[in-house]
Amino acid sequence: MPRRTKIVATLGPASSDPGILALMIAAGVDVVRVNFSHGSAAEHRRLVATVRALALKAGRAVGVLVDLQGPKIRIGKFQEGRVTLLAGAKFVLDAGCDIGDENIVGLDYKNLPKDVRAGDTLLLDDGRIVLGVSSIRGARINCVVEQGGILSNNKGINRKGGGLTAPALTQKDKRDIKLAAELRADFLGVSFPRSGADIRWARKLMRKAGGNSLIVAKIERAEAIAALEEILDASDAIMVARGDLAVEVGDAVVPALQKRMIRMARDKNKAVITATQMMESMITNPIPTRAEVSDVANAVLDGTDAVMLSAETAAGRYPVETVAAMARVCVEAEKEDTLGTERRRADPPTDVEEAIARATMFSTNSLNIKAVAAMTQSGKTVLLMSRMYLTVPIYALSSVTETRRRVTLFRGVYPIKFKGARDPEKALIMAEDELLKRGAVKNGDYIVFTIGEPFGKAGGTNTMKIVKVGELRRA
Repeated sequence: MPRRTKIVATLGPASSDPGILALMIAAGVDVVRVNFSHGSAAEHRRLVATVRALALKAGRAVGVLVDLQGPKIRIGKFQEGRVTLLAGAKFVLDAGCDIGDENIVGLDYKNLPKDVRAGDTLLLDDGRIVLGVSSIRGARINCVVEQGGILSNNKGINRKGGGLTAPALTQKDKRDIKLAAELRADFLGVSFPRSGADIRWARKLMRKAGGNSLIVAKIERAEAIAALEEILDASDAIMVARGDLAVEVGDAVVPALQKRMIRMARDKNKAVITATQMMESMITNPIPTRAEVSDVANAVLDGTDAVMLSAETAAGRYPVETVAAMARVCVEAEKEDTLGTERRRADPPTDVEEAIARATMFSTNSLNIKAVAAMTQSGKTVLLMSRMYLTVPIYALSSVTETRRRVTLFRGVYPIKFKGARDPEKALIMAEDELLKRGAVKNGDYIVFTIGEPFGKAGGTNTMKIVKVGELRRA
């Protein structure tokens, strides 16, 4: 049984070398994340081209997730690059300040003084520095240091409880969406969305630029939790972005929210990525901590489609080892199937494809089926199947390159390049031969095929067929 949970790895200085990238793909990377918060357009073009060339050479489909920077609200710079803030000291955030010191610092986000009130709590550098707002005077936010420490240039700012009004897409993001469309990115990550309207806005800009990326909503604002259902309805996938989210809502709240978000995403037939500090210690160590192993395993047991590595593979010393370690944990966690072998839904299917997906799920989990082979143009049917906790591999056989790369994010789905044939019976024989060649099945095993008739029409899966391997040729 191949690994069902997918691995997303962020690229950066530690993983931009083609040799390292090839080893990471061999170790199990399914999707690479290109973080548009860093690097130039030329660097992004080169990196994506390298990934796709290496994936082709390895005979693998590897998806590309472009992650927009979004309205990351930051302080400005200090004269000496950093200062030490002491608890109880006064400190000013000033939208008009150019260079800061131990008493004052500027703001990249000039509207912050309009968004906060006396009594608010501001969290800097992912909550390491805590400031209590005492008063606002024009462009100046007067604060008292509640939790001190070292504060360096350009660190992020969150307001406890959320409520900052920065739009989800900046001018840089709008330019970057055009670049993502040019790169034919498979997934577009939208940072800090507050509503479904933010996701629809990003999708509109992507389509206008000629792209067709699936839209991933990164849930990292307190407001996004209140609007989770509408954000899910507007997106193709969500990311449980636990870093900024924990700063805004409190770290103790996040584990339960993670489970809730994964459950809601699957119920709405959306994919879900669990992210942030999953194997953080492997930035500098060759093995993970036991707590990190448990964290990854619990996300797998919750039903996440993918687990994501950030600094571990972007800037860490052991990018290949980290991917391999995460893959091992996923495989072991999947052996403990706490989700159940079948999940019935009381609500009726919404269309023919969902009806076929449910019939496939029921048949596969009730009979001794060894594989599901879905001949797909769009990938919709395999997504629906993967929401239903099938216990056998789902092979997405498609002639469409973009579809094969998209399904790399779906739990338990494995893309196969497949041209097929115009005649459905001949296509089934060719698909059976492909699975035999890969060792996925053997003579005498049963396969569930799903197919659309007329054959080759996108979005037209309307047939399920159970076949005993070897009998098609004798028919």
